[in-house]
Amino acid sequence: MAERLEAGFLAEMLKSAGFGEQTNSFSGGPGEDQFASFHRQAIAERMAASGGIGLAESFYRAITETHDDAG
Repeated sequence: MAERLEAGFLAEMLKSAGFGEQTNSFSGGPGEDQFASFHRQAIAERMAASGGIGLAESFYRAITETHDDAG
């Protein structure tokens, strides 16, 4: 769960950075944005699975601390 949260965060950061956007004569078309989002999500999932930027561990600790406090 924590890794999926990190992947979602990374996908949004990649989108904000313009990853997957093309500005050339071959860019555009009705499906470009949709397929670019799939590509960003796949890259973000691989990044998170490879250790990411450390957010998954922080998310995991926060989730387990909250769970332990409630129990």
